[in-house]
Parts: sequence; structure tokens; C-alpha cells
Amino acid sequence: MPQTFNRPADYIDAAREMAAAGRPALARLLAEEAADRTPDTDAAARILAEFPGRSLRRED
Repeated sequence: MPQTFNRPADYIDAAREMAAAGRPALARLLAEEAADRTPDTDAAARILAEFPGRSLRRED
């Protein structure tokens, strides 16, 4: 069954899977999306701390 992305937790789960698969850049992007969708700023900061690194997003 395909994975759905309806909640921040869905993005966090996918980020953890990507980290475990050795894909840290994709894990960071998914974590950033989860943090963006999290209304609590402290929780968002904890999400990003779990997946350290600079932002990989391209701002055009």
C-alpha cells in the first residue's frame, strides 16, 4: 500500500526510513517538511535536531 503524507508524523516516519537507508539528504528534506507542518515551534526544532545539517531547499 502506498504511503500517504497527511500529517507531520508521516514525514518524520519517511525521514527516519530514508536516514536508515543511508539517504541523509532526503531525510533532511522530509524532516524540514515535517517541521514546516508542525504548529509547535519547539516540536519543529526537535524534529530538525533529529536530522542535523543545513537546509537543502532551493529558494528560487
